[in-house]
Amino acid sequence: MTTSTKDILAAAIRSIPDYPKPGIIFRDITTLLGDAAAFRLAVDELVKPYEGLGVDKIAGMEARGFILGGAMAHQLSAGFVPIRKKGKLPHKTVRMAYALEYGTDEMEIHVDAVKPGEKVILCDDLIATGGTAVGAVQLLRQIGAEVVSACFVIDLPDLGGRQKLEALGVEVRTLAEFSGH
Repeated sequence: MTTSTKDILAAAIRSIPDYPKPGIIFRDITTLLGDAAAFRLAVDELVKPYEGLGVDKIAGMEARGFILGGAMAHQLSAGFVPIRKKGKLPHKTVRMAYALEYGTDEMEIHVDAVKPGEKVILCDDLIATGGTAVGAVQLLRQIGAEVVSACFVIDLPDLGGRQKLEALGVEVRTLAEFSGH
């Protein structure tokens, strides 16, 4: 990926100061999603490293990970696995508590969403502290997935999420970085 690609994607992301609380700059990808060229570029760049690797599933975290992950799954001819907040999935699930930047929550996945040994890529819009992504990796591994990689449009490197995933042996790919929160 060229610097100009990173610049194009970063420019398509809206920054909202003091949301959801004072001192936080929220990185909003809805502007990127609404820009057809930027959205296409982001999905193409997310998919590129995985073409021809025989990925079985893309797991997307609620909710923006559904949008990106669904598009990735389509382009890679892979299945899509939703990782949802507690109580949202209709079939038998496994659950994991995880730490958020602003508190804690629980996520679930269907027990049969992945067959043991299937190659899975985790996808979401942003990696910050890594709590959600670490919980998702643990959940996927609990049901037998081989988590090949985790990919995100945005990395907030000052918050250390990338390092937490890498410490679990998960390769991390991102398209744009923003310093600070």
